[in-house]
Amino acid sequence: MKASTDILIVATKNKGKVREFQHAFAPLGLTVQSMFDYPDLPDVVEDGATFAENAFKKAKAVGESLGLPVLADDSGLCVDALNGRPGVYSARYAGEDADDGDNNLKLLSELEGLKQGEDTGQPLLSTARFVCALSLYDPATGKELTAEGTVEGWITSEPSGAGGFGYDPLFFLPGYDKTMAELTLEQKQQISHRGQALRLLTEKLAAEQ
Repeated sequence: MKASTDILIVATKNKGKVREFQHAFAPLGLTVQSMFDYPDLPDVVEDGATFAENAFKKAKAVGESLGLPVLADDSGLCVDALNGRPGVYSARYAGEDADDGDNNLKLLSELEGLKQGEDTGQPLLSTARFVCALSLYDPATGKELTAEGTVEGWITSEPSGAGGFGYDPLFFLPGYDKTMAELTLEQKQQISHRGQALRLLTEKLAAEQ
């Protein structure tokens, strides 16, 4: 599967994701466009039961609308103490119009009274993982390439760090003694769920050349 131009279309309106994709694909000479560049396209209802289902649905719908290969991402936070929630509802955990702050507050509220874990100098509430599923769909061939990545950590009782987006300020990485929001963008790309999935997808693309 090869793009016919030096433009990669990513099916997202999440500004944080757009920044990460731009950073990841810049060394390849690719310019990332997003749904901000195609405002007339209808929103895709993300009603899949898994991250992979939602990613494919977005890639296929946008790809067929534009007649071009499209990359879609669906990702979120799975918290063990909450039986995997918020999961596929991560972006709208506190409601359809919720922002990152609203979602973080709801997550902390749900975890009250569940404190556990070793003393790292920052109270930890539950083990958790970020999950990312990528789907690259080419409407000309109907072919899909997929990749998934995960990163393990803990949820902290208070947000820390000004970087990242989403639940990053609450996602503590024991190996770094920092939250995801305290990492540089370069560090995050190296270890994050999205960075892992992107590297795997790139390897699959290279194998097809």
